[in-house]
Amino acid sequence: MNAKRELSSIDLAALVTEMGRYEGAKVDKAYLYGDDLLRLKCRDFDRGRVELLLEVGEVKRAHMAAPEHVADAPGRPPNFAKMLRNRLGGADFAGVSQYEFDRILVFEFERPDANTTLVVELFAEGNIAALDETGEVIQSLQTVRLKSRTIAPGSQYEYPDSRIDPLSIGYDTFVREMEDSTSDVVRTIATQLNLGGLYAEEVCTRAGVPKETTIDEADEDDYRALYDALNELATRVDTGDFEPRIYLDDDRVVDVTPFPLAEREAEGLDEAHYDDFTTAVDDYFHRFDRSDDDTDSSEPHDGKPDFEAEIAKQQRIIDQQEGAIEGFEQQAAAERAKAEALYEQYDRVDEILTTIQDAREDGVPWDEIDTTLQEAADSGLPAAEAVVEVDGSEGTVTVDLGETQTTLDATVGVEKNADHLYQEAKRIEDKKEGAKAAIENTREELAAIKARRDAWEADDADSDDDDSEGDDSDADADEFAETDWLTRSSIPIKRDEGWYERFRWFHTTDDFLVIGGRNADQNEALVKKYMSSGDRFFHAQAHGGPVTILKATGPSEPAKAVDFPETTLRQAAQFAVSHSSVWKAGQHAGDVYMVEPDQVSKTPESGEYIEKGSFVIRGDRTYFTDLAVDLAVGIQCEPQTRVVGGPTAAVADNAATHLELQPGKYAQNDMAKRCYRSLKGRFADESFVRSVASPDLIQEHLPAGGSEIVD
Repeated sequence: MNAKRELSSIDLAALVTEMGRYEGAKVDKAYLYGDDLLRLKCRDFDRGRVELLLEVGEVKRAHMAAPEHVADAPGRPPNFAKMLRNRLGGADFAGVSQYEFDRILVFEFERPDANTTLVVELFAEGNIAALDETGEVIQSLQTVRLKSRTIAPGSQYEYPDSRIDPLSIGYDTFVREMEDSTSDVVRTIATQLNLGGLYAEEVCTRAGVPKETTIDEADEDDYRALYDALNELATRVDTGDFEPRIYLDDDRVVDVTPFPLAEREAEGLDEAHYDDFTTAVDDYFHRFDRSDDDTDSSEPHDGKPDFEAEIAKQQRIIDQQEGAIEGFEQQAAAERAKAEALYEQYDRVDEILTTIQDAREDGVPWDEIDTTLQEAADSGLPAAEAVVEVDGSEGTVTVDLGETQTTLDATVGVEKNADHLYQEAKRIEDKKEGAKAAIENTREELAAIKARRDAWEADDADSDDDDSEGDDSDADADEFAETDWLTRSSIPIKRDEGWYERFRWFHTTDDFLVIGGRNADQNEALVKKYMSSGDRFFHAQAHGGPVTILKATGPSEPAKAVDFPETTLRQAAQFAVSHSSVWKAGQHAGDVYMVEPDQVSKTPESGEYIEKGSFVIRGDRTYFTDLAVDLAVGIQCEPQTRVVGGPTAAVADNAATHLELQPGKYAQNDMAKRCYRSLKGRFADESFVRSVASPDLIQEHLPAGGSEIVD
């Protein structure tokens, strides 16, 4: 992965927010390293010595730096440094701003005899220009003479042409810019809205809109979701709501951001957390390896295709498509809720619409209608109080329906408006079906990439085995069983995904399969489709636990009665309690009950209601009381190569190595990354771990709530 060499516009906006705290610092001296790195040595009343670094060459950055992160002073200062020493010596740092949303920072310095402005251009070839109080260029690192602008001593400094600021853009302008594009949404946001590639992808991911969605395919709901995601970023920048991160590939820094990015987290990169963004940027560039060639290639130097990059890309697409499906479901439900609310408040809404229609027939202007309704609302007229806004340009009225608001066509009645909302819900559901078909295609493509990777790995393993001749199959099996997987330099990938892996699952020490639901839909599916008469049903006594099924037979096998060993029953119960709200609450034990399948019903008692994913249990229950939570995660190498999770005894029996977990302080995604780093460090073949045990795959086996590794 290419390491970041230049700060983005969002990075600069975040830095400006923080660097204002250094106002009042006095400049001691200016230094120029080479022809592109300017250092201003300053003294701050509260912090003592502080350093401002401005670099505009192959690396482009501007930030405060710790004194220990700056190089020794260079030799004889060049003319530009001499000029700055004369202009800035003893001057007060008066503030910094970002020019519009461009990669241009404007630093102001004040001194009784003269004020000086430094304009730092962190784009294209890069430049630093010193201006006097009139905006005239005193001197610059580079002289620029173009048709559009000139930067030369004696000339008025000219900024580049204005560009759209995506952090302050209004919704109507946002939609207009999007609809003027002929590309897809991510490229449009990156280029026409000037957000750049990474943050454009982040906006799409947060909005749940597939990046490859063309402008022709995008609708108002997509635009609203994208705008809301963009506005969320803008709000965090404006308010200084930062959670700075440095992202690392092993120990190599690759990015620094003012807040966590889903795009970076999806790549499984390690993270370093910081209290402020200025420090994070300083640390990043201090650790940045400038000797790294960073050439982009789909194949590493050994000629092997970069399967993991392709897999990660497809997985990101799947994640986005799944997010889009969830978003469509929420949008469709919201439209139906609006339609139902219309009928619930039929009389009030009908009065509003009739009033507007009668006024329009009498020639009353829209503005006057709006004013009249607002006055009526102020006087306490119930119907008018529901009016939020009348928009004459669109012929609509927005009404407050209590739990929701909706914009109605003011020229038609309640029924037609409700019908329109139902039709909109249907249209959104149709989009959901299209997204489901797309996700299946992506999964097929992902499976094909994994198959190519596995074939490549198998070929490598075969070539390694060519040197040993005359071994019979039994000897091979014995050797495989005794393999020290952790020290083996190359581990072949063997993968045949089971039908049960879409659920939570593990195999007990007696080799029985246990499966659990991840959500209400899966709970329903487990009981209705996958539970047979010989199985056992487990559930934590605490609210908020998954359905857990101990399988006696496979899904295609006839049901039969099985006398399950006590060890298997107990492990299934531990699995149920560990994935319940008991773990999430930070507790270390809870109660679990077990029943036969015929005791589980979806039919409630008269007058009662059963939520989706919940069931009625009738008859006697077998209880496992005060049962300790117990979960571990590990990597299995034979007969398959994959992540396994479950009670510690079961995982230890199936994995080459494992980590035991307990309730703790680390959130699920952070815990997955910690487990990944720990497990990767145990294998000589780290590429194998990256292939079969990414943080995302590990996270599938972790409980909801905080966790930590048992020492």
